[in-house]
Amino acid sequence: MSAELRRSLGVFDAVVIGLGAMVGAGIFVALGPAAGAAGSGGGLLLALGIAAVVAYCNAMASARLAAVHPSSGGTYVYGRERLGPFWGYLAGWAFVVGKTASCAAMALTVGAYVWPGQAHAVAVAAVVALTAVNYGGVQKSALLTRVIVALVLAVLAALVVVCLGAGWTSPLAPGGELTYGGVLQAAGLLFFAFAGYARIATLGEEVRDPARTIPRAVPVALGIALAVYVLVAVSVLTVLGPGALADSPAPLTDAARAAGAAGLVPVVAVGAAVAALGSLLSLILGVSRTALAMARDGYLPTALAAVHPRFQVPHRAELAVGAVVAAVAATADVRGAIGFSSFGVLVYYGIANASAWTLGPERRALAALGLAGCGALAFALPLGSVLAGSAVVAAGVVAWAVSRGRAEPPRP
Repeated sequence: MSAELRRSLGVFDAVVIGLGAMVGAGIFVALGPAAGAAGSGGGLLLALGIAAVVAYCNAMASARLAAVHPSSGGTYVYGRERLGPFWGYLAGWAFVVGKTASCAAMALTVGAYVWPGQAHAVAVAAVVALTAVNYGGVQKSALLTRVIVALVLAVLAALVVVCLGAGWTSPLAPGGELTYGGVLQAAGLLFFAFAGYARIATLGEEVRDPARTIPRAVPVALGIALAVYVLVAVSVLTVLGPGALADSPAPLTDAARAAGAAGLVPVVAVGAAVAALGSLLSLILGVSRTALAMARDGYLPTALAAVHPRFQVPHRAELAVGAVVAAVAATADVRGAIGFSSFGVLVYYGIANASAWTLGPERRALAALGLAGCGALAFALPLGSVLAGSAVVAAGVVAWAVSRGRAEPPRP
């Protein structure tokens, strides 16, 4: 029997960890492509609300499942225990591919804000550096998360004050054609910025009294993140308008520049880089650990299950994840990475909601809304993201069929 992790996190720590995963790089980069899809400031804010509703349903499904199954692994565990081995595997597959794309998007965010002319090179360098850090067994602690959250919130607060003080455009101003499909697509892209709330649920083995702590921490973290996102979106729209926002690869520094606060531009760039690096560090950790679990169960190459004898980390899984992320970051567009990531993560949460449906009749209304919302947002994403995401999910199904004969029975 493997040793259990120490339960040391209370509600406050769980909320901070959730905020650290949400109020990060997503808000620095997702507003631009979402504004282009939404077609107007009003459409962008509506899309933000839709994304938050779907995120809330998913968050509560994850929280309730984590309270029943307080072990590490997230929906990979929930799907396996509630729906069967295939659905747990598919959730793990969707998580690995979706979050790998998230890693690339985070790395490209660092490049876009730190050195726009060499964004891909900076992104690859960031991936290599953080993979080396993870290989040595250095992990981001709850204390470090508090520092990053405080820094990012301070930068965003300064930006909101400056933009609202200088703004001259209504945040509801039209930009392009407003359509229902465009708003849903924008919501799917903005979902990328909310997708960190499940970090609380995946810490089920490390939270004190998970049946009480997790359901309390998740909505609090999500509500704070939504309030921050609305304030930032409104303030940026007042100085850039939806058209310029849609065209900007680094919208928050462009907003500071447009507001006449040139001195704030490097501060925002540093805040974006810190947020992106923090998210990238924890994402690489999460993807490599899920890959380790799937390799142990025989669903990924068993070589990835190796643990380094000195550093006690899944070093082959981390190197494999780092290599794939670096390759994607060297070639992909950040907007394409966001769309592909959102598709994979929405599949993951669709399975989480289906798992929550099995908890009993009193859970089913919210689970059904969450499942429908995940499906609607996933297939409203840009066509390229939908096609690529569907192809990768289909490849995962084929891999399941191939690996099923040699996979170990699911562990209780």
